[in-house]
This record gives sequence, structure tokens and C-alpha cells, in this order.
Amino acid sequence: MKVSASFLSSKDVVKDIVKLNETDVDYIHVDVLDGKFAPNKSLPFSELKYIYKYTSKRLDVHLMVVNPAKYIPLYASLNTEYIVFQLEVDEDIEEDLKLIKKYSIKAGLAIKPDTKVNELIPYLPYLDIILIMSVEPGFGGQEFLVETEAKLEEVRDLLDTYKVNAVISVDGGINDKTVGMCKNASMVVAGSYIVGSDDFQEKITSLR
Repeated sequence: MKVSASFLSSKDVVKDIVKLNETDVDYIHVDVLDGKFAPNKSLPFSELKYIYKYTSKRLDVHLMVVNPAKYIPLYASLNTEYIVFQLEVDEDIEEDLKLIKKYSIKAGLAIKPDTKVNELIPYLPYLDIILIMSVEPGFGGQEFLVETEAKLEEVRDLLDTYKVNAVISVDGGINDKTVGMCKNASMVVAGSYIVGSDDFQEKITSLR
């Protein structure tokens, strides 16, 4: 299982990113919130872009914003492997996915807990990653929704049916107990479970 660490609930972002850089975590997960799509706002890009000089880890960017096209070029300029945005946005989703790929970055869609898996079907040919939200987007520290386990199985069946080789990632309420419900995923995103602990590496290892 690959692990992507989120610093959304971090009290000292630079310090925690430096500590994460010393672990074997696979990615640094970047939550980008505009305060409109979800009821929370993240650090602006003008600040975030300087923070990443403290890590050599590739970035896994999650845009929880109403207009992804505005943010894609910004985060494409960093050491980014994935850019994912929400399926529920009111934009031309296919064009936004193509825009990500134009920068030679892997593209993905995230879906909220109440969004149906089959809504991903039209976009499967463009997807390198699918992010299943196991909490409502916006805040760290929420509890994992148990119905996510069945949803992950549904996504796995969908990819097998359409012969699509995409990473399945899960975000929200991930810890050493809930990771057992993510067997159909190939990556988990964990935030407060890691950065709220005294031993980042121990927590990361417990998720693998």
C-alpha cells in the first residue's frame, strides 16, 4: 500500500514537511481549498510554493476548488506527480483532465461520499488515479465512513470491467484500524493520524 501524507491538520507545516521528508512516505498530499467548494480554506499558492523546497518528495495535489483550470498551471509548476480535482465541479471536466496531461502530469478525479461511482465512466480513458473521499471534503480529523469499503470494491470492479489501469486512492479518516477496509485501494491518504503523532515513520509503516 502506498501512503500519501496530508498536512491539512498540521500546526507547523514547515516542521512537519521536513519530518515527512525523512520518512519513506511515498507522496506529500496537498489539499487545495478555496473556501467555496468546501467550508475551509488552505494556504494560498504564494505561500505553499515556498514550503515545497523543504521536501524532495513528489506531490499528490487534490484541488477542492470550484474552478480547477485556474489552479492546474500553478501546481503543475511544482514537483507534482498527480493532480486530482472533484468530479462535482461545474467545469468542462474532460478539458481540465487534458490540461493536466498537457503538463505531463498524471490526472485524476475525486468523488465525494454521496457521488455515484458510475459517474466516473465518461472520463475513465483520461484517469491515472481515482480518489475516493471517505469523509466530506474540507477538514482533517473526521471519522472514516464505513460504506467506503463497498464503494472501493465498486471502483475496482469498474476499472476491471473497462480495463483501466488507474490508482485507487482513499482520503479521510485513515488510520491503522480503517486501512483494513481499504483492501481494494492501492494508496491511502493520511493526515492527522501521521502529523498528529510523535513518530511519523511508525504511523506510515502501520498503514502499509
